[in-house]
Amino acid sequence: MPRTPARTTRVNTKPAKSSAGPALTHIGASGEARMVDVSDKPATERLAVAEGRVVMTKATLDLIVSGNAKKGDVLGTARIAGIMAAKRTSELIPLCHPLALSKVTVDIEPDAELPGCLVRASVKVTGPTGVEMEALTAVSVACLTIYDMIKAVERGVRIEGIHLVEKLGGKSGHYHA
Repeated sequence: MPRTPARTTRVNTKPAKSSAGPALTHIGASGEARMVDVSDKPATERLAVAEGRVVMTKATLDLIVSGNAKKGDVLGTARIAGIMAAKRTSELIPLCHPLALSKVTVDIEPDAELPGCLVRASVKVTGPTGVEMEALTAVSVACLTIYDMIKAVERGVRIEGIHLVEKLGGKSGHYHA
């Protein structure tokens, strides 16, 4: 039986500027994914802060706070995981630039009113591009680590509200949620 050639339909994927704002920077003129060229941008100090929540029962939070979780120090392990994740963001998120980070902090506060943990990451660099993705990755992985370390006790834990809180530096200036 003769084969019919596959029909190809070309879709116009060219990024279009809209009245809502500029085109997506990671999409080339032909619609292909691309890494943004930052070689002409000046190296400036940049900071990003992100946060999220891990919501659980009060009993599970008490287990974490008391240090009696079966897998060990939940908050300390999550803090280290978040810092390591920030440093490896370019390996995890396509098209992110590898950056020599100046500082990464991950703070985790137990909150009895949630009940759960508030996770906040702050990432700093002097370079030609921002560190929003690094801060968001740090928070995400820290939250996932908390979940991993307590899932045997409580499967219904929720990770919520991961978002960028603040960004300083670069051409777009200061952003605060």
